Amino acid sequence: MENTYPNEEFHLGRLIKAELERQGRSAAWLSRQVHCTPENIYKTFRQQWVTLPRLFMISEALDHDFFRDCSDYLLAAKAK
Repeated sequence: MENTYPNEEFHLGRLIKAELERQGRSAAWLSRQVHCTPENIYKTFRQQWVTLPRLFMISEALDHDFFRDCSDYLLAAKAK
């Protein structure tokens, strides 16, 4: 049976952090947008995967489709 889980290369938390930095915004700003503490945002940066509701809120706040990033990665991993 083929392993359907992606390997360790993809890390959603790091992508979120990179996009936040690219936009010149802070973790405090993002925490206000998604109604949580800055500490929770820093925890998110360390997580390989993020819950769907949290990812949706972050995607809206940063105006970035992280769901597309996940999909693109899964398609690329499947093509290997």
